[in-house]
Amino acid sequence: MKKVSLIAAAVAASLAAGSAFAVDFNGFVRASTGVSGETGADITWQKAKLGRLGNQGDNYYEFGFNEELQTGEQTWRVESMIAQGSDSSNGWVGGDVNVAQFAVKAKGLFEFDRDATLWAGKTYYQRKDVHISDFYFLDTSGTGIGIEGVTVGKDMKLSFAVIEDKGSQKSDTETEFVFDKEQCTGTGTPADDSCYKSVASDEDVNAHKIDLRLANIGLWENASLELAAVYNFASEGSDQTVKADDGVLATAIIQQGLDTGFNQTVFQYGTSSYGKDMAGLGAGSYFDRSGDNNDATGFRIFNWGVAGLTDNIEIGHNVLFAKSYDVGSAKVEHDLASIVVRPMYKWNDNMRSVLEVGYFTEEKGADKSEGNKFTLAQAWAMGNSWWARPEIRIFGTYITDSEGTTFGEKGDSDFILGASVEAWF
Repeated sequence: MKKVSLIAAAVAASLAAGSAFAVDFNGFVRASTGVSGETGADITWQKAKLGRLGNQGDNYYEFGFNEELQTGEQTWRVESMIAQGSDSSNGWVGGDVNVAQFAVKAKGLFEFDRDATLWAGKTYYQRKDVHISDFYFLDTSGTGIGIEGVTVGKDMKLSFAVIEDKGSQKSDTETEFVFDKEQCTGTGTPADDSCYKSVASDEDVNAHKIDLRLANIGLWENASLELAAVYNFASEGSDQTVKADDGVLATAIIQQGLDTGFNQTVFQYGTSSYGKDMAGLGAGSYFDRSGDNNDATGFRIFNWGVAGLTDNIEIGHNVLFAKSYDVGSAKVEHDLASIVVRPMYKWNDNMRSVLEVGYFTEEKGADKSEGNKFTLAQAWAMGNSWWARPEIRIFGTYITDSEGTTFGEKGDSDFILGASVEAWF
């Protein structure tokens, strides 16, 4: 028997001892198609500010394959996920396929706390989002290592992680030449040297995020507090000066359980590029390395949730205000206020009518933007809960860019008639 066959047999025997090869398959998909009066296409515009219903014109897919291996009191879980997005223009559309997750998570390793989990790899790390706006307000996902769910006191859970955050900045020492026809003084062809301008090259910056969280802090009946702090720092390479200052993102989440639903109030504060991201709706996953935001600070506060008003009516909402100071090289202020409300009437266990109304107003320096959206959808879902999925929808959306011409040269508004599906499993 060849050596490789011996190794393969040993691996197979090891896996078989702890598992019946029952792979856990899970995922999320959404797809939309539509036609509009002005642009002619399905539309996505400012969905984090106006809401995602009838305002999400792309396709997106996530497929996860996980395996749990049991040995004694330990559970070793191998998690993997592929993801892909496309504009859904025809039946066979190419798009980047990403290995979104590949990590190993081991539970039961530590005698001091058998519920604590040690992990390493690439993972979606305890992401926090507002579903109706598809807005991730805390997302430090990436490749790293950490320990989750360490019991502190009676019920509190402590988590700690170090996650890679590579980025780039404009180099002060290296340049590249880029063709720019507008500055040509000769023939205007690629062979004309006058058509080239010198621009700074991008250089890699190695950086990391330290993520510390304390969850399940008891407050009052059916209420809890979660605290999170993210510190983003860079390591200078040889002959390199990092332009961006380190940044801090602090988050406090108060969750109130309701008889039929929940409510969350979230407060966040950021410095440096995380300060810029407060009104820019960043989540902690991207850090601007240009150095233009070293003086920036910012905060945001929002309230969102889902509640049942009667047996047949449920409503979701998100109300947000955010402000950033000293943004960019011009050191401007950035203000954002938005509201999204989505009531739903359930005709029976599968059919529901859904209304979503959104509005936002925004100022960044001298620039001002404002918009609103009105969506009415007839939907069918597998169950009667607000969260029941899969869900198939037929929708009509009227959307307005009050300060611009997003929807054609002569139009500041558009109407979209379409259909969509959303599912998680």
